[in-house]
Amino acid sequence: MSERLNLMSPAMLADPYPTYAELRRDAPVCQVDPGGFWAVTRHDDVVAVLKDTAVFSSEGFRAATKPAWLGHNPFGDSMLVLDPPAHGRLRSLVNRAFTPAAMARLEARVRAFAEDIAARLPLGQPVDWVESLAMPLPASVIGELLGLDPSLHARFKRWTDDLTSISPVTPDMTARMEEIRTTVREAEQYLTEVLASRRREPADDMVTDLLRAQVDGQSLTDAELMSFLFLLLVGGLETTVHLLNHSALQLIAHPEVLDRLRADPALIPRFIDEVLRYEPPVRSVYRLVMADTEIGGVRLPKGAKVLAMIGSACRDEAHFPDAHRFDIDRRGVTHLPFGHGIHFCLGAPLARLEARLLFTALLPRVRRLSPAGPPEWRRALSMRGVTSLPVVAHPA
Repeated sequence: MSERLNLMSPAMLADPYPTYAELRRDAPVCQVDPGGFWAVTRHDDVVAVLKDTAVFSSEGFRAATKPAWLGHNPFGDSMLVLDPPAHGRLRSLVNRAFTPAAMARLEARVRAFAEDIAARLPLGQPVDWVESLAMPLPASVIGELLGLDPSLHARFKRWTDDLTSISPVTPDMTARMEEIRTTVREAEQYLTEVLASRRREPADDMVTDLLRAQVDGQSLTDAELMSFLFLLLVGGLETTVHLLNHSALQLIAHPEVLDRLRADPALIPRFIDEVLRYEPPVRSVYRLVMADTEIGGVRLPKGAKVLAMIGSACRDEAHFPDAHRFDIDRRGVTHLPFGHGIHFCLGAPLARLEARLLFTALLPRVRRLSPAGPPEWRRALSMRGVTSLPVVAHPA
């Protein structure tokens, strides 16, 4: 490509995949706009970047989420910016909340939330899938885990959308910058009140667990606690909301798949895995080059900013035969949509559980999904998803 590609152009936001295919073929590691990042697009190269934390440091995430125009941001100080050994010590604190045994204990509550939300979906009329289904379920679940007020789910989603829209590139408008600064202040104030409440009255939730936890014999500092809560709020909402939205888009595009899932709900986990591969919620991951290196035949100097393009890697023809076809019979599950290596998403089992139980509850009620208007795609370098998705759910 002769001109530098802009990843935030309207065409790339709406459908980046044809361009990703060109990059994998002709320029698998290349500089892109905005920001002059080096985009790494082939599957094996993306995995190599995510595995090698010594050369491709998570400090890139800190730089991306704490740009000069923003400054203070607890999300930018979370585990996502840590390399070994500090990362391992903190990750161990929350590992047990997402084990298979923990998911089994949580399943009954998630099923109850899913059945209630599915039962309340208006049928035969236009609704916003995001507002009606994709947002309420993960907001209810993360509210249960952290002991947050689920009635504030719209506010939580606005916060997480803003936090995952931050990049080192100055936003186009000053007003948008101020909105994000306001979000950081609001979220921190709310979570400070949550921490104070749990100190006064401990509860059976993850916030209380974190207050009681110790690393190397010491309790977490207030700053570490705040960064944890920012991370858990974002992680608990963003990935699952986008997974549920992308699932709906595929059911609209492939009504024959919806028919198969209705006839055989045991196929739902395979459907979810293929949605994650075909349209992963995480578009790219930031990394910072710590020493001169080479990736994909391209020399990168120390200090270079890298985007490991998850969305491109999951459509790599060299790794996935007929990669551009949506196929729930595809063999070989990829876990790359949830990251790789030490930063593999802790909440991956929870996101899959929520999606499985929602569609298990919904599909007996719905024979077809049809569009009621065009989706609105988010402007973000790191996440891929819609902000609204007008649909009609036709009753069974």
